[in-house]
Formats: sequence, structure tokens, C-alpha cells
Amino acid sequence: MKDRREIKSEFDEQVVFINRVTKVVKGGRNFRFSALVVVGDGKGRVGVGTGKALEVPAAIKKAVTNAKKNLVEVPLLGTTVPHAVRGRSGAGKVVIMPAPKGTGVIAGGPVRSVLQLAGYQDVRAKSLGSNNPKNMVDATMDGLMNLSTLKQVARLRGKSTSEILGREE
Repeated sequence: MKDRREIKSEFDEQVVFINRVTKVVKGGRNFRFSALVVVGDGKGRVGVGTGKALEVPAAIKKAVTNAKKNLVEVPLLGTTVPHAVRGRSGAGKVVIMPAPKGTGVIAGGPVRSVLQLAGYQDVRAKSLGSNNPKNMVDATMDGLMNLSTLKQVARLRGKSTSEILGREE
């Protein structure tokens, strides 16, 4: 039987933001910590989760559990995204664009975490509007969920991929 420390999860996790939140009550202030975490396998599956607890490690553990429940599949086209896309959450907007091989991940903090853990290696992103980490992560996830591959579009239209591209066989 494997020791508990030897068990490695198939997902990588990254803490994006930790916040101390306060609730003022009759007897004083109650402090808790909230955590925003992104998990991904680097092969097209990524999830975002939040957790709140009295201690930071417990909040992170809850956020990881929540993120694993919210996993989504995103399309990979080699090492980049299939096409440019916009994502939005609240006042936060993100534009995600494909990039040539060797470019790397050009994106700001929270957006970079999501794109790297999803498995993208060559992609550009621009954050517009609010720079709130939760909005940025949610806007990135919205954009990634709106991506579609050529095969998916062809299937939706009831055509072949060559018909979509305008090529004759």
C-alpha cells in the first residue's frame, strides 16, 4: 500500500489569490481566509474553485476540491488556441489569441495561471476592464469554453471540414 505522501494527483494546482475576509459581530471581528485556486492537467482539462476557512491551508484544500468538481474540457490546437476569442465576467474582459510556436504564454497573472494549467504553451492574452483576480479567471474560463474546433463547427453545420474551408477534394 502506498504511503499517503507518495500519491500524486494527475492535476497541478496553483493558488491565484488569497484574501483575508472579516465579519464584524457583537463580540468583535471574525477573520477567515478565502482562496482562489486553478487546477489543470496540462492536456486540455482545467477548473477553477474557491474556498473559505479559518486557516489558509484549509481554505486552499476546499478550493482545490471545488476546482476539481468544476473541471471543463478545452480544445487544444497543437500548443495554442484554435481561434481568437473574448471572455467576460462582470466588468472583467479577456481577449485570448493564438500565437506562433515558440511564443510562450503572454498573459497577466491570473489569466496566465489558467492558460498554463489548461496546457496552452503559445498563446497571447490581453486583460481589459476590471483586474479583479476572480473576474479575470472567470472571464478566461468563459473565453475558453466558447472555443470550438473546426470539426465541431463542421458537425454542427452538417458539413465536412473541407466544405467549411472552401476546398474541393
